Amino acid sequence: MFLLILSLTSHAEEPTVVYKKETEIDFEAVDIEGSLKKPQGTLISESDRAIFNPLIQIRTNWNVEMTRSIDDIQ
Repeated sequence: MFLLILSLTSHAEEPTVVYKKETEIDFEAVDIEGSLKKPQGTLISESDRAIFNPLIQIRTNWNVEMTRSIDDIQ
């Protein structure tokens, strides 16, 4: 009995769905009524720049390294 039901359901054909190539929607016929709401004023606040701890220390004095390189060359 079970095999008979299973075999009948397996042979049932599924309907083929065919879609249109293009769909055209006309918005010209639609009327929208309402009122425009917007804020009464604008608030712009400028925050201070963020201060980050630098991960790299920028050195301005290279005299020790320059002296060592001169000694290495000689």
